[in-house]
Amino acid sequence: MKQIKNHFPSLSSEQIEQFTALESLYSHWNEQINVISRKDIENFYERHVLHSLGIAKVLEFKKGTDVLDVGTGGGFPGIPLAILFPDTHFTLVDSIGKKIKVVQEVASALGLKNVTAIHQRAEEVKGKFDFVVSRAVTKMSDFIPWVEKKIKQESIHSLKNGILYLKGGELKEEMRLVKQKNKAFHLPLFYKEEFFETKQVVYVKLVK
Repeated sequence: MKQIKNHFPSLSSEQIEQFTALESLYSHWNEQINVISRKDIENFYERHVLHSLGIAKVLEFKKGTDVLDVGTGGGFPGIPLAILFPDTHFTLVDSIGKKIKVVQEVASALGLKNVTAIHQRAEEVKGKFDFVVSRAVTKMSDFIPWVEKKIKQESIHSLKNGILYLKGGELKEEMRLVKQKNKAFHLPLFYKEEFFETKQVVYVKLVK
């Protein structure tokens, strides 16, 4: 939790309480429904919360923004981002029902009014969004067709509407298949922890 405060020093007391509660909530639910590996639970704040918040280092969501988190699993990156941006609405989707149950229970326990969790495939989600976020669900060239028709055409941020994707490793080959304008933001620019050495936020523009 100390890492979160160090990297995001302007958190409100409510946000600090919510972030602090995350570890015990996920430890509790993980014993019943395995959504996080044991190794990662031991490094929970770094590997899940801080990693998710890497998106916030690239873009600060404005009030009224709609964000879709595809393949959210147990709620990452959506839940940490929802705590950080209480005026942004997050729709978290996953095709595995028991994982969405965890998301719903965690969001409820934290009192997050800006989270909707849906058991659904990404392609079936209704509505339009400013941004789609995800943590390395699949190759970008496969991911784009799932979500490209769900993006609002009017942009209100410095980055035009599109995808913000948390990825690790070498991406040049994978991104060669992507025709849309894209850019990689390397997380070591923001985080000095060794875990983030090869981690990136990949942005893909999906509006004209």
